[in-house]
Amino acid sequence: MKDSYCGYCMRGELLDKFGIFICGLKVSSLILFKEQSKPGRCIVAYKDHVSELTDISDEERNAFMSDVAHAARAIHAAFHPDKVNYGAYGDTGCHLHFHLVPKYRDGDEWGGTFQMNPDKVYLSDAEYQEMIAKIRENL
Repeated sequence: MKDSYCGYCMRGELLDKFGIFICGLKVSSLILFKEQSKPGRCIVAYKDHVSELTDISDEERNAFMSDVAHAARAIHAAFHPDKVNYGAYGDTGCHLHFHLVPKYRDGDEWGGTFQMNPDKVYLSDAEYQEMIAKIRENL
């Protein structure tokens, strides 16, 4: 099931506003979040347009969480954060997804909740591609 107004479902221009598709995982997509004030921040979005973990079977939920863990391991290996925070929001988007937000002891917001979109750090296309390559190397 897809929603024609959802960036996670449709990709293209809708996704380009905030993210870059990295690759497909078992039951989800891995997306680099364009705002990179937390180097390595990504999103893992479920393959179908559902709102809640409770909207999918236990088997699908376990596969989705396995994708989340797989992506987190790649982020740890590529960027060496001190911690990865996980955020599952969707009050307006209503597409099941997790934000994987690397946190660094010497960075801003250490010890607190990350801002959803601080709108501070954007990179060149080449820098985004370099980050994506580092993530793919570690998947």
